[in-house]
Amino acid sequence: MSSTHLSMPRDVAAFLDNANCADVTAAKYLNLAGNVPPWQVTGLILQQGQAYSLFADGVIRWSKRNSHLHGGPRFHLWARVSPGGRAVNLSANSGTFVADVEGQLEVGIYMGMWADEFGTLQSSHELYQSLIGTLELAIVLYADDPLTVLDRLGRNPAAPVAIAAETARLRTPMPTPLGWHYLHETGYADIYRREETIDGSVIHVDTTDDQGILRHPVDFPLTTTTTVQWRWQVNEHPSLEPEDRAISHDYISLATEFDNGRDLTWIWSSCLAPGTHFQCPVRVWRERETHYVIRAQNDRLGQWYAETRNVYHDVSEAMGPPPARITAIWLIALSTFQHRVARASFAGITLANDELELSVL
Repeated sequence: MSSTHLSMPRDVAAFLDNANCADVTAAKYLNLAGNVPPWQVTGLILQQGQAYSLFADGVIRWSKRNSHLHGGPRFHLWARVSPGGRAVNLSANSGTFVADVEGQLEVGIYMGMWADEFGTLQSSHELYQSLIGTLELAIVLYADDPLTVLDRLGRNPAAPVAIAAETARLRTPMPTPLGWHYLHETGYADIYRREETIDGSVIHVDTTDDQGILRHPVDFPLTTTTTVQWRWQVNEHPSLEPEDRAISHDYISLATEFDNGRDLTWIWSSCLAPGTHFQCPVRVWRERETHYVIRAQNDRLGQWYAETRNVYHDVSEAMGPPPARITAIWLIALSTFQHRVARASFAGITLANDELELSVL
């Protein structure tokens, strides 16, 4: 069976059923309803260290009133090996993983907030009630190196092009910038890359209809003289609407995370006035995240700007009494609400006060 679609899970499962490949130990097709929270068993047992792939397609709609609010597999689809396995997510319409424990593979639709790295849902199941649509999914289990197996299968003229796409993705992985990691609550993404230049390190973000928070852990006191400094350049802004609404909350920002679990992000807005600050309009983030606009439409895209923010003063103004310590720096790019492009670069990130200075990038 052949396919002209980039990712048609039913075609992938049918092709593998007929391929008679000894290195594929199982191939299963599933249909996941968006309104079922969040984990569903697959009946597939994995050994620790065994590789598996997911090929997915479909759309989950979040609202009957706002037709533009929806997400696909890389927004919604997660997997874990149970019991005890860490939850993982797709960064494209396909992904390949290695079982970190022995157990049954579970897959599910993610909506809300995880409480931990193992996929315990922190937010209410009520968030699923308004979801409409399904994700199709093909699950492939291997007895050998997945890249070797997929490369060999992809040479068959009848192979769905999704197999070649996953082979190419595995051959050219996007390494996460050294010293940083993706915030697990929002999932792994292939959107940030680090470049070494004659002026120092730069982290670029380039994403279309995707999201990612890159986190660098620190331990720095928050005093009245604590500042965060950085340079940034926004080349394409993901929003055409005010970012303080849940239906248009696409933005680019740098943030500090604090020891009380909250964070303050300084955003480059599309149209809100500098000095505007607001709680995150996304319900599950509202108590955790505050946004502070420092650049807007009068600032030129494609031009580098240098920032120095007194963290203590900005926290006091926008959030209330400041906590004691800064625990991380975040880089944020979000373009999943309006499905546009976000492109920016960050450099020269430093924390400082009267006594200390810490170079982050």
